[in-house]
Amino acid sequence: MNLSRGSRNCGLGMGDGGCGPLIFAFYLLFSVLCSLASAGKYGGGSGTAENPFLIYTTEDFITMSNTPSDWDKSFKLMRDIDLSGYDERNFRAIGRWFGLGVLENKPFSGTLDGNGRTISNFRYKDVHQEYVGLFSYVTGVITNLELVQATVIGDASGTGALVGYLERGGVRQCSASRVYVSGNLCVGGLVGLADSGLGKCSVRGQVSGISYVGGLVGQCGKGTLFQSYSKATVVGNDSVGGLAGAIMNDNAVVDSCYASGGVDGSQYVGGLVGQVVQGTLFRCYSTGPVAGKSNVGGFVGSLRVLGKSLGSFWDTEASRQATSPGSQGKTTAEMRTMDTYLVSNWDFINVWTICDGINYPVLLWQIPRGDLVCPDGVDWVDFVWFARNWRHNDCVELNSSCEGADLDSSGSVEYPDLAIFAETWLDGMD
Repeated sequence: MNLSRGSRNCGLGMGDGGCGPLIFAFYLLFSVLCSLASAGKYGGGSGTAENPFLIYTTEDFITMSNTPSDWDKSFKLMRDIDLSGYDERNFRAIGRWFGLGVLENKPFSGTLDGNGRTISNFRYKDVHQEYVGLFSYVTGVITNLELVQATVIGDASGTGALVGYLERGGVRQCSASRVYVSGNLCVGGLVGLADSGLGKCSVRGQVSGISYVGGLVGQCGKGTLFQSYSKATVVGNDSVGGLAGAIMNDNAVVDSCYASGGVDGSQYVGGLVGQVVQGTLFRCYSTGPVAGKSNVGGFVGSLRVLGKSLGSFWDTEASRQATSPGSQGKTTAEMRTMDTYLVSNWDFINVWTICDGINYPVLLWQIPRGDLVCPDGVDWVDFVWFARNWRHNDCVELNSSCEGADLDSSGSVEYPDLAIFAETWLDGMD
């Protein structure tokens, strides 16, 4: 029989008489089609660290949540995401936790670069499963993301607006504002249970629970919290703190953090941390009102034998608490004075800044670009300062870039600087 097509034996060789070129062509076509199929699920990218999947729309984000096979990939938000049309009925939290040591556990182990974008109107309720949040279970890295107007409700262990359980990886430069988080055990405004690090993060809103309840983190195990703050109101029963409910591991460190929200609980209640079982608090402060029944402190409710606190302070007047283990109590006036902190070697060059005699210290990364002068926040005082440098074209290091008004570092103060200033109007006023 004469087979005019395919009559040759197809070997794998690339030489004459073989089908190597044909196989190679099919392989190349298959690779291209697979790449296009993956990119087609999102707004672009291939999911690598160098070329992350691009999230442009809410539908892209929902696709990410519905595709566990991509949870080890890299993602980047390109626009703000509005989840107002979604809740627990039609949204799957990212990451799966079934139990300790269960092979079916599927964490988010990739990376998400929030790119300075926001995810708003997230609503989620699950009173059955452990670890509830936008991301249920994380061993990867989430950075530069803001949650706005989020409501998250759980009733097991680990509830947070962003992450239920952060086992490894980290959360960096993430914030949650106008949030309401409610749960049972290990409840935090941003992360429920943290066994890894959070840095340069913040929370504003309301957090409530039963045990291990904190404005930023419910329970900190092996994690490190650094240069972060909470202005959330926190209510609970046992181990309740303005920043964290409890610090539980000798490797845990809370470094250069503060809390200013009100804290209300029953036992082990503190302005910054409810109780420190093990671990170290280093150069932190708290200012919010604190109320409780037993083991109540302006800064820490209980500091156990293996817990340590160094160079920290609390406001005795604002907290309405005259005593606290692990820190020094100061008046409001003293808390707003740089000298109070300098004696404990606080870093006011790289970490903190203060409007001396006017405001409490704030973290240097908090200062909006348009906040040119004291007091904290961008308002008319800063506008007058900006206006007096308008159209100056000799902005150099010697004159501090025209007293800070050269916001785009172009060497002159012009309309691009005004646009940047306008974008930050009233930032930092709360």
